[in-house]
Amino acid sequence: MIVKSADFVCSNTQVSKLPPAVKPEYAFIGRSNVGKSSLINMLVDKKGLAKTSQTPGKTQLINHFLINDNWYLVDLPGYGYARISKSKKEDWNKFIRTYLDKRESLQTVFVLIDSRLEPQKIDLEFCNWLGEKGLSFALIFTKADKQSRVKTDQNVSAFKKALLTTFEDIPTIFITSAELQTGREEVLNFVGSINNNFDYKAAAAMFGGGKNQGV
Repeated sequence: MIVKSADFVCSNTQVSKLPPAVKPEYAFIGRSNVGKSSLINMLVDKKGLAKTSQTPGKTQLINHFLINDNWYLVDLPGYGYARISKSKKEDWNKFIRTYLDKRESLQTVFVLIDSRLEPQKIDLEFCNWLGEKGLSFALIFTKADKQSRVKTDQNVSAFKKALLTTFEDIPTIFITSAELQTGREEVLNFVGSINNNFDYKAAAAMFGGGKNQGV
């Protein structure tokens, strides 16, 4: 897939105010400081589209970006950031999970995993929640340029082994580096293949009537 345009559409804290669910969309989520913003900017080849920060937990909204005028890339708040109040964290979790569970046009959840780390409990728990809800997801291992390929492969294998304790099959896996643009073509082609089977006319007929009909 060639990315010809990538535009910010809106930020929300309420799923009822999301754009109409008439285009396929793909959510990107992971632990804070996993490199999500850098990965998104790399995928769309537009520096600064998603805001990067040295402060974990910067993304606190559901951010929609329209790609090539025909699909949405959705930047979700990171999970596992400890330096916020318990009540705030609970609010975030509620609206993130409501979005993921109820959004009809959501095609795949891309779960970002830091390739430098051994399997983290919080990542595995989130994958298990997606599995329990029957949500389609894929794994994107980030920051592969920060270590040897051998070490990356070891950590990926360990994560797969951990998932197999609760899953029968392993989801699609991508190895990426925002710095080197590793994995860019593979992720975009994956999105493109799903878009080819999306029924735009049916979605428009069902959800095209107004902003609040998306969830």
